[in-house]
Amino acid sequence: MPSQDYMKCALSLARLAMGYTSPNPAVGAVVVKDGLIVGMGYTQPVGCEHAEVLALRQAGHKAQGATMYVTLEPCPHYGRTPPCTQAIIDAGISEVHMALLDPNPVVSGCGLRRLNEKGIKTHIGMCEQQASEINEAYTKHITTGLPFVVAKFAMSLDGKIATKTGDSKWITKEETRKYAHGLRHTVDAIMVGVNTVVADDPRLTAKGCGGRGGTGKKQPLRLVIDSKGKVPLESRIFDPPGGVLVAVVAPFDSAKKQKLIEVGAEVVELPAKGGSVDIVELLKLLGRREIVTVLVEGGGKLLGSLFDHRLVDKVLAFISPIIIGGCEAVSVGGNGVDNIARALRLTRVDIRTFGDDVLVTGYPEKRLPQEA
Repeated sequence: MPSQDYMKCALSLARLAMGYTSPNPAVGAVVVKDGLIVGMGYTQPVGCEHAEVLALRQAGHKAQGATMYVTLEPCPHYGRTPPCTQAIIDAGISEVHMALLDPNPVVSGCGLRRLNEKGIKTHIGMCEQQASEINEAYTKHITTGLPFVVAKFAMSLDGKIATKTGDSKWITKEETRKYAHGLRHTVDAIMVGVNTVVADDPRLTAKGCGGRGGTGKKQPLRLVIDSKGKVPLESRIFDPPGGVLVAVVAPFDSAKKQKLIEVGAEVVELPAKGGSVDIVELLKLLGRREIVTVLVEGGGKLLGSLFDHRLVDKVLAFISPIIIGGCEAVSVGGNGVDNIARALRLTRVDIRTFGDDVLVTGYPEKRLPQEA
């Protein structure tokens, strides 16, 4: 089997860990001896074993003189668990292929050096792009302290995300919605504006595997941007499981705050910017709480604000071949741009289909274009 196939296997294992390891990265590892995979592992929830340790445990004595393929540089330090580099050394691994170095500036390259010091051959860069995408949120958080913001929305062919009455169920078909719903398993928090809660009364929970209903054990934080405290107390978002955080503008009415607390919400008072919650301050708060990935699901006003301030790291736009029409129908809001030359452009664009629906994925350019 070509060596790249072993790394691709490790990448598949890393994807199984996505959404369950935060704030740690999702890592996959395989141990290969005489052309056969003798050990596999992927990162377990925080405080439990890392991918390398599990792969070595499965390999047992066969790890002696074997080669390891791992999607991220093994950790060289004591954290919640012992260093993986020492486990690799103790197991007698002779060669390690890493997809990429750990982006954590405190430890990047240290694991590599530790292995080299012990005479273990190391290689870096195999399947680097795929490995980077798996841990793109971890990279953003560990280098900036801020969460990775993903904007997800469904729209019609004429760019509407809801009708003039606010109806948006359902723009896309069931196959697309199942895929989109599965994304909730991979994030730490789901963010919506209060108008979305009022109009759609969503639960914002992550359903069981395969869309068969029920809710998974791990639920993302449900986050409502509600500057004035308009969210109805009977909203389904307050149903368990999982936590709810309502972000309001300070100073906030103490009676309203107490009622929200009584239905199970945490209320966070933040400075105002333009009459609404200062999103930058909110993202800083989330980063300090080790919220690594935030999935923004609407509505148009919140999405527009995030785009205006260049706070979106990734876009997932689901396009359905329907025409909604109407000047008052809802689309992505915000101030927008004055001319096309200053429009926010996506890079690294990927396109896939779900039946008649199309998913466009891309990464917004952070630099503001020059005036035309």
